[in-house]
Amino acid sequence: MKLLTDFLPIILFFVAYKIHGIYTATEVLIVAAILLMAWQWWRRGRVETMTWVSTLLILTFGGLTLYFHNDTFIKVKPSILYVLFAAALLFTHWREQPLLQRLMGGQLPAALPLSFWRRLNGYWIAFFLFGAVLNLIVAYAFSTSIWVDFKLFGMLAITVIFVLFQAVVISRALPQEAKDGDSSA
Repeated sequence: MKLLTDFLPIILFFVAYKIHGIYTATEVLIVAAILLMAWQWWRRGRVETMTWVSTLLILTFGGLTLYFHNDTFIKVKPSILYVLFAAALLFTHWREQPLLQRLMGGQLPAALPLSFWRRLNGYWIAFFLFGAVLNLIVAYAFSTSIWVDFKLFGMLAITVIFVLFQAVVISRALPQEAKDGDSSA
């Protein structure tokens, strides 16, 4: 359910673009992002940091897109978001507990070493930087229509492949008793 709500603004942006074009799609994205924040607040009593950051960027770059009637602003927004994510991960990379460990540590056995978390953190830094560069390449080298398709389908596919890679990395790092415990369930 969370994945659907996180992708809902992008899906609505895609549909609105196909029907009415980039400026209506940008308006729809702005409204959807605000509604997602309101829904999170109503549902949980708080808004996730990632949603705050993403919505702020959508409001800023979406607003600039509409004000200047220039789709370049909305096209660079994903790259800026990815660079911010990479920077947040990098900022904590050499600390006692990398950000990724704080975010995911409760879901994995405590026995995983710091070196594992730093490696995993590094993979995510590289992934976000790769996504930022790839988004800019597609945004500037191809039409807006291709960029919109890439934003939904291309980045989604790349993200799914990367998450599957991460699952393999994590499963190989798990202590044997954790693996045995999962197979008996």
